[in-house]
Parts: sequence; structure tokens; C-alpha cells
Amino acid sequence: MIPSGAKEPLTEADRRKTRCCFTGHRPQKLSRPVDDIKVDLENEILAAVRDGYTCFISGMAYGTDIWAGTIVVRLKDRFPDLKLIAAVPFPDFAAFWSDEWKHRYDFLLSRADYVRVICPEYCPEAYRLRNQWMVDHASRIIAVYDGKPGGTYNTIRYARQAGITVKTLDGV
Repeated sequence: MIPSGAKEPLTEADRRKTRCCFTGHRPQKLSRPVDDIKVDLENEILAAVRDGYTCFISGMAYGTDIWAGTIVVRLKDRFPDLKLIAAVPFPDFAAFWSDEWKHRYDFLLSRADYVRVICPEYCPEAYRLRNQWMVDHASRIIAVYDGKPGGTYNTIRYARQAGITVKTLDGV
């Protein structure tokens, strides 16, 4: 029994209503200027904040995920209630990245409010499982997409099948 005047604890369904996740391509797959994509990402994140979203989930891949997560971290100065969840597919996910991207990854991990490691070690399904976990815990997805098959396409398709709102930003 909940004491008089106390709030009921939020259910996962309640939390999901204020969570938004990101998906998108690596920089080498995008033909639009990165700075233009970052502006579009920030505008879409701000639109989500205006719509009541306070928690953002980054899949932590280099490119779109890290750009978006970094924007969320920066926006915390203006919106202190914002939270960032880092959804890491497996430990050592960034082990073979360039030093620059590893630095960005480590910075974002250090600023995340919660880190969720999806698989205990690398397996061929780790990325798909990470993407499904993000969609299963959000009610909106912001995608930077070039229209081609691949992980981003599969994540968007999964989200649409689950009835999740998809906001697509042009990656080409």
C-alpha cells in the first residue's frame, strides 16, 4: 500500500513515454555535411524536449549516436532534468576505433546517467539486440538515415512495427 500523499512508482510504460532514442549511420555513410546533420539533430532533440521527453538513449556508436548524445549532454545546462542512457552493445565496443572517437565515447560514457551493457561479450546479434532494447524502452526515435538497407533501416522498421514515433533526418 502506498502511504497517503505519496506518489505511485512509475511503471516502465510511464518511463517509456518520456524516452527517446537515436539511430543513424557512421560518418562515412553520410553525404551531407556533418555540421548540418548536427544542427538538425539538435533541433529534433529540442522538439522532443518541448514535447515532454526528458530521457535520451544513445547506442554509443561513432557518428550519429555520439553526436546526439553529446548534444544531450550539452543541453543539460539549459534543461537540468535531461538524462542520458548509454546503451552499449558489449564491453570493449569501442576498442578498435580511432583515438578521437574513443575519446568522445569515453567522455559520453562518463556523462551518462545510466549505462546499460546489452551483451556480456561480443556476439553477432549484439547490435540488433542493442537496437531492439533501445526501441523497447522509448516512445520516439530520431534517425539519421540515407534510405539504404542496414542496421539503421532495421531499427526504423522495428520501431514502426512496434508503433514507435520515428523522426527521420536526411543523411544524404
